[in-house]
Amino acid sequence: MISANFGEQVIHIGDMVRVHSKVVEGEKSRIQVFEGMLISLRGRGENKTFTVRRIGAGGIGVERTWPLNSNSLVKIEVKKKATKVRRSKLYYLRGVSGREAVRV
Repeated sequence: MISANFGEQVIHIGDMVRVHSKVVEGEKSRIQVFEGMLISLRGRGENKTFTVRRIGAGGIGVERTWPLNSNSLVKIEVKKKATKVRRSKLYYLRGVSGREAVRV
């Protein structure tokens, strides 16, 4: 199983995660939360990135990619651990809809 360390937290492919990232708008900064399924981890060392996918308004899939050791990342919470994932990339979730897109 592909995994990565974020501080003390270990994240795996297929986990439901909440990514807290810092967003700067003008002079103000705030914390924005993005919750979805971890569908890919790629790279190694300093170049490691991860992609999270969620179903947005109107049933449209939204994906965001972050560098794992970015200064804008505040924390990553694991909401639900993956149970039976046997692939390193879950790109096939882009083609399914409804309950199949969330159940892994």
